[in-house]
Amino acid sequence: MLKVISQYITYSLLNLEHGSHLADAVDFFVYDTIKIFLLLSVIIFIVSIIRSFFPPEKTKRILSHKKEFIGNILAALLGIVTPFCSCSAVPLFIGFIEAGVPLGVTFSFLISSPMVNEVAIVLLFGLFGWKVTAIYIGAGLLVAILGGLVIGKLKLEKWVEEYVYKFHNGQEYAIIKQTFKERLQYAKDSTIDILKRIWLYIIIAIGIGGFIHGYVPEDFLVRYAGPGNPFAVPIAVLLGVPLYANAAGVIPIVYALMEKGLSMGTVLAFMMAVTALSLPEMIILRKVLKIQLLGVFFGIMTLTIIAVGYLFNAIL
Repeated sequence: MLKVISQYITYSLLNLEHGSHLADAVDFFVYDTIKIFLLLSVIIFIVSIIRSFFPPEKTKRILSHKKEFIGNILAALLGIVTPFCSCSAVPLFIGFIEAGVPLGVTFSFLISSPMVNEVAIVLLFGLFGWKVTAIYIGAGLLVAILGGLVIGKLKLEKWVEEYVYKFHNGQEYAIIKQTFKERLQYAKDSTIDILKRIWLYIIIAIGIGGFIHGYVPEDFLVRYAGPGNPFAVPIAVLLGVPLYANAAGVIPIVYALMEKGLSMGTVLAFMMAVTALSLPEMIILRKVLKIQLLGVFFGIMTLTIIAVGYLFNAIL
């Protein structure tokens, strides 16, 4: 049905020539725009209802009272239903530290939240199917858990700015109970709020994806980051760091890159770098983390993402 609509707009309303670069780009843009916004609206609404049962205060309390390894797993899983980009996850990350949550556990959350969330899941499922989605979720959670565990074992609390811990006073947080009607209203407001904040990024990203789909030569990207290049994965990671975007913004681009012949592991590594290693995130984190800890975090994440990229290139 959506394909019929996109082709009607492209070839009937706009009267573009079949097989032309512009027609291919426009057809891609219209089809993916409609599909992505429909999927996002439904999934964000459902996840927002789930999220209403886990306000920040309750989340902090759960993570603070668990053994650290279990806390890493829970933090990574809770990242799925929390802020959808790295910069919006940082304030909650800071709250975890202030509340006394172990440092490694907070990093598991910080890694998972932008990388594996409802937006990423719905877009991956809509564009690639359940197998690729499951692979990405598994890889993202593995990176988040292992990264948090390593940082926790290194005992790097001394590299957190001193003032952050002064906020921790052990206070109890009141959990406000909501009726189901209030949860529905919260989900509605949350869905509208998220869509308002990301719609432009999605449109721009789909536009870039459409341009790649319609105009970029088949062998251009494969030539530099294709399966035959042993350095394709680290190149993709390095290119992804300065290209700040949330999952909603990067996945349409990733889809277009895969259609051009890039291997799955290289594409996943690129996507992880864009969502979890953005420069704006590092700038915000610098307010609460000393430069040494930022360096350790960046290094661990870079090596882990590259390893995941090579692994999936080898097995897929």
